[in-house]
Amino acid sequence: MPRWEHGSADRLKQAAMELFEEQGFDATSAVQIADRARVTTRTFFRYFPDKEEVLFADAEALNEALTQKLLQTPDVAKPLPAILRTLAGYDWASLGPLDVQRRRAALIASDPLLLERDLVKQQQLADGFRNALSRRGVDPEVAELAANTATQVFRIAYRQWLDGNGDPTLAAATDTAMSLLATIVPRTRRVANQRTALGKTDE
Repeated sequence: MPRWEHGSADRLKQAAMELFEEQGFDATSAVQIADRARVTTRTFFRYFPDKEEVLFADAEALNEALTQKLLQTPDVAKPLPAILRTLAGYDWASLGPLDVQRRRAALIASDPLLLERDLVKQQQLADGFRNALSRRGVDPEVAELAANTATQVFRIAYRQWLDGNGDPTLAAATDTAMSLLATIVPRTRRVANQRTALGKTDE
């Protein structure tokens, strides 16, 4: 079987998705992925440290782009909405067709190892947001709480967006998820007022 290097990363991603769906994540090896993509195993490991990372190949660049976008946001006086606007306003369609993103999400949800890796990536994103807010002068504890809450809220919104094939919009799905949060934490406004009274602001 001929081997070629051009477009190897994309072919490896496609091959991995196909094999994970056909025979399961556990039963698929890096060698099989490389064979399906018509590249050598050495080429596979030049792009990815392990088979799990194939599904998270864009995570580092995505996290960096989102963090930079938050740093450039004009107003972070209300850090939770600022992060959610950053997330909802990103061009998620640029990561690929919704069908591919939905298939990827289903694969991750089906395997404990992939779920664990996904949580690590999510925490890295939250840490990036926290650091960005701190650089903008937000209280460190407020920054940490806002960053972790926002990533969880958006996780739900993103899933709804995928399940609905883009309807509702990400912005609408994010608003819905925030409304759910308000029903769980009804004292949020009161706590915020108490912080203001104590002189603890987000600016």
